Amino acid sequence: MALQSIDVDQHLFESRTTWADHIDPARRSDALSISDDDAGWPWLTWRSQRLTPLEVPIPERSHLIGEDRLRRLRGERAPAPFEELVPESYRLAGPRLASLDEFGVDAAVMFPNYGLLWEQRLASDRGAQRANARAYNRFMADVCGEAAERLFGVAHVLLHDPAWAVQEIRRVRAQGVRLAMIAPAPVDGKPLSHPDFDPVWAAFSAEGVAPVFHVSDFESPIHPAWRQGEQEDGEQLFDSIFLYLAPAVALANLILHGVLERFPDLRIGVVELTASWVPSFLLHIDGASDFYTQRHGEPFRRLAERPSDYFLRQVRVAALPYEMPNRLVPKVGDETFMIGSDWPHAEGVADPMAAAQRAVAGLADPARRNLLGANAAWLLGL
Repeated sequence: MALQSIDVDQHLFESRTTWADHIDPARRSDALSISDDDAGWPWLTWRSQRLTPLEVPIPERSHLIGEDRLRRLRGERAPAPFEELVPESYRLAGPRLASLDEFGVDAAVMFPNYGLLWEQRLASDRGAQRANARAYNRFMADVCGEAAERLFGVAHVLLHDPAWAVQEIRRVRAQGVRLAMIAPAPVDGKPLSHPDFDPVWAAFSAEGVAPVFHVSDFESPIHPAWRQGEQEDGEQLFDSIFLYLAPAVALANLILHGVLERFPDLRIGVVELTASWVPSFLLHIDGASDFYTQRHGEPFRRLAERPSDYFLRQVRVAALPYEMPNRLVPKVGDETFMIGSDWPHAEGVADPMAAAQRAVAGLADPARRNLLGANAAWLLGL
């Protein structure tokens, strides 16, 4: 099947027992779960500890989440059981394909949903982290494997144990997985360019699995002092304003320390972390590098090409529809950007293809074709 349109940012919803159903039996007591409080509101739970409240979103209806949160604060009961609120199209392959057909979208990349919320919260137990990541990866591979040519699941890979990461990359690739979510953040105080992670970049390259940065529960690059007054531990206002900061710093680290040069087959994706920053980033990573060389008489690290060249060759970035990527393409070129709808999240769009068509308005081929699907296909290694 020739894929003309690929939505690179959709989400696969987990059930109450997803992790328990797919975790290694010896680690079942470590499984994440979804459980209700006394008023019937669902929570992501670990070892009977409530980690974060959960919602069932409707695209372009963020106000409904706010209304539910106010009901919680007032002590009102949940309007319906969790299972009744989650449509089949959010969690099952067949109904999701029917939704894609309705939208006119050929294929979609499927990120975790509630699985985005726990990585840092489980940092006290690395074994439990790995066990739950692998459990989700099994679930995702099972669901997306039912429609392998149209639903591209994203594995969740942790880097604190490079040997485990290499093993998991190989394992998920054997199941047909082509993308893996990793955190754009230091790992136990080590930058992503640290030599300890070279085996991981080698495995991503050799197996043809692309690491992807996405909104998730990773260490914020913003000092806590700037975020005083935030009302919750989850979605932070300042992190939302500066979504681009974590991937920008991570990519600068990987480029300037030569990781992309040493691993030319490494493909990297950036999804739901915005795209409008890319033209400025490319200008400044080259300009600052030139200034450093002039001041010190030698470059920060001797690279064969300009820093921006590695980005343009090996990184693809998803643009949210409101960013109007048709305005970004002329500034950067037509091989960098992809389209992501964030469906079915409340901050996403209700009709992914209609939004995509607006986002490519005025572009001619190949720029139009690349933005709608070809750049995503490259990232997927299709």
